[in-house]
Amino acid sequence: MEQLAILKNDPWLEPHAEAIEGRHNDVIKKETELVAESGSLNAFANAHHFFGLHRTKDGGWVFREWAPNATDIVLIGDFSQWQEQVKYRLTNIGNGVWEVKLKAVDLKHGDLFKMMVHWDGGQGERIPAYATRVVQDEVSKIFSAQVWAPEEEYKWKKKTFKPNTSPLLIYECHIGMAQEREGVGTYVEFRDLILPRIAADGYNAIQIMAIQEHPYYGSFGYHVSSFYAASSRFGTPEELKSLIDRAHELGIAVIMDIVHSHAVKNEVEGLGRLDGSYNQYFYGDDRREHPAWDSLCFDYGKNEVLHFLLSNCKYWLEEFKFDGFRFDGVTSMLYYNHGLGQAFGGYEDYYNGGQDTNAITYLTLANKLIHDVNPHAITIAEEMSGMPGLATKFEDGGIGFDYRMAMGIPDYWIKMLKEKKDEDWHPTSIFWELTNRRADEKTVSYVESHDQALVGDKTVIFRLIDDKMYWHMTKGDDDMTVARGIALHKMIRLVTLSTINGAYLNFMGNEFGHPEWIDFPREGNGWSHKYARRQWDLVDRKELKYHYLNDFDNAMITLVKGEKKFEISPVEKLWEKDDDQVLAFKRGSLVFVFNFNPFQSFTDYGILAPGGEYEIVMTTDNPDFGGYGNIDETVKHITQVDKLYKPHGVEWLKMYLPARTAIVLRQIKKKRKPSACRKS
Repeated sequence: MEQLAILKNDPWLEPHAEAIEGRHNDVIKKETELVAESGSLNAFANAHHFFGLHRTKDGGWVFREWAPNATDIVLIGDFSQWQEQVKYRLTNIGNGVWEVKLKAVDLKHGDLFKMMVHWDGGQGERIPAYATRVVQDEVSKIFSAQVWAPEEEYKWKKKTFKPNTSPLLIYECHIGMAQEREGVGTYVEFRDLILPRIAADGYNAIQIMAIQEHPYYGSFGYHVSSFYAASSRFGTPEELKSLIDRAHELGIAVIMDIVHSHAVKNEVEGLGRLDGSYNQYFYGDDRREHPAWDSLCFDYGKNEVLHFLLSNCKYWLEEFKFDGFRFDGVTSMLYYNHGLGQAFGGYEDYYNGGQDTNAITYLTLANKLIHDVNPHAITIAEEMSGMPGLATKFEDGGIGFDYRMAMGIPDYWIKMLKEKKDEDWHPTSIFWELTNRRADEKTVSYVESHDQALVGDKTVIFRLIDDKMYWHMTKGDDDMTVARGIALHKMIRLVTLSTINGAYLNFMGNEFGHPEWIDFPREGNGWSHKYARRQWDLVDRKELKYHYLNDFDNAMITLVKGEKKFEISPVEKLWEKDDDQVLAFKRGSLVFVFNFNPFQSFTDYGILAPGGEYEIVMTTDNPDFGGYGNIDETVKHITQVDKLYKPHGVEWLKMYLPARTAIVLRQIKKKRKPSACRKS
């Protein structure tokens, strides 16, 4: 076998070639096994067309469930007064598959139902594994599956859509907490009220959390019970489709935050003991329960589990036209120890025998399938260990994700804000953290996601300003703590966005400095929604300073979108001086200059740059963004020759650098090289 590209590109991986080639061959072997009958992975991943409740050609119904440990299964519901009746009894048709065929009049749209599953030694009510609609009774709080067969299918307005990934600018969001009122938001509210904001802000993708049904709202959607059901607490399936359709009309890709790393432990609502056994979908031994998440771990070595999960990926792509997935908890899947308590300080930590081969095989097959179903689909791995090849193509020896989350970046910023004085911020450290990545893998850079704002922590702006946000965010109030916070908020975001090598992410509201934290209703806060919403009025009120941050976010998004292939252009460091706290680098025709110094402004500060003429295209000090207007943005800057550096093709680019300010310049004219004199 020819050497894999991942090994050619990174000689340091050579000692681990056997492990990398082994995982590659494992995928080939498993795929061959899975497609033996169907002929392709795409054809194999059709469990959702077979299992669950479906209409038949004659207008009747067929229901199927995989439950190998069951001895008897009966559908119960509104149609049977929740009693077991013979005509709703399933038949075991072999290989653990149960089936019942019903007449059209036996079920109707809107009926609530469950399965009564019997097994040796017990029985229990269960929600079908492939249920596509699950609802909760407002009084009893009990969840049930619901027959969902509206007379007319949703008619898509936007038939085809291709995401714009140059660059990919992601707006992470949560439907339930996207509204201003204290309550649970809906798909319709998000479509009508929030999507226009996102489009106006310039983002070209949304990453939606908590779509798969989950019993506990406060889990943020990460304890999934029904993997094929769009959460009904936000509305109907058609309303979710309408949201996605409208996003596509606005040029916005829709990425789903998919949870295949674990499942809720609930047995009545979830898959915990669907057929009475402990090891149907999950491990039956000491690996069954996740040690940190109070949840259950899938057995990725079972073909039936692969059938369930791979089909789940295809279902969301086909049925709802999602444009891809952000896979949650990938680190937990990659390692037997879930990555807990491990430092990952060197390559040997990725290939020490602690890797979960079955999970790695599943993730690779999932990426292959997703890109087969939709070649333009986007896949993102939420992964913190840094395993090489995660975002490398399968044919090159990788696992096949398009992007990996740069999870170290937000951790770095929080650490800086918590532990470092402003005068100890070192440009060398900042630049290294933002650009230290594998050259052959694209990443999603971000300052903060939802993780950094969960209860017990604070948003970046609240960490910078804290309780002064309550009293000093009105224009005309010159509180210095607020001034510092606004200045650094802009600089942190600009330096993070300007160094991306693939994509940038922002959590909803943080673009305008949403205050405080996120806390879902729970017993500990009196079931309050006060911190599980977005206060859009803060940015809408022009007498407040929040819109300065939003306007700046819009400007920097517009700037990078206007540069061709900005996300893959090289980041060329021009200048870094820790004593001055000044950093400068070039991308394409743009030069980014940052003065992180909290006290000192510099006059005629020189950085080395390609010779020519430069104009200022943006500065954090602009009054429109809450700055002081100390920089004359109309002044053109012409480089000055220094004989010492002339052989290196650079000259001095000098400018005024106020404290805590960033400037972006564009080269508008290059210095002409003197033409050689021809001898007569």
